[in-house]
Amino acid sequence: MTFVTAADDDPEAAAPPSTLYLIKQLELAVRAVMDDALRPLGLTTLQYTALTVLERRGGLSSAQLARRAFLRPQTMHVMVRTLEERGLISRDRNPGNRRVLVAALTDRGRELLNRVAPHIEQIESGLLADMSARRGAEFRAALRQGVASLTAEAAARGVSATTPADE
Repeated sequence: MTFVTAADDDPEAAAPPSTLYLIKQLELAVRAVMDDALRPLGLTTLQYTALTVLERRGGLSSAQLARRAFLRPQTMHVMVRTLEERGLISRDRNPGNRRVLVAALTDRGRELLNRVAPHIEQIESGLLADMSARRGAEFRAALRQGVASLTAEAAARGVSATTPADE
């Protein structure tokens, strides 16, 4: 006689997904919702990320911006040209090294981020909606701690884990 258990019907009951898998699922869900919200405003999630990095800290080279926006330098080079052509960022020579162009947010870029802000706030509110204020704060603290721990691990391994919060 064979018995059917909950684990047979639900593979997750026997082996819950790893924390890293859940984080990746969250990342993909956030990306899908953000792409959908930003599309009517003419932005991608990756462009939004780059603009917010420049909002927090302008005067970055394309390579610095790529690291802080989680992109390869080649990808960022194309994106920077696109954002510059749209008038959302400007690039000027670095006074300390005339060979390097540094990017900064333009007034038009700031205006677009101001228009985008309510959409992003709504997405974040949706993420935290079923959590108490305390649980939401604990969730954010746990995420920060995870970032700090893995950033330290990356440094110990000799690899870069630069994030916008590193500024």
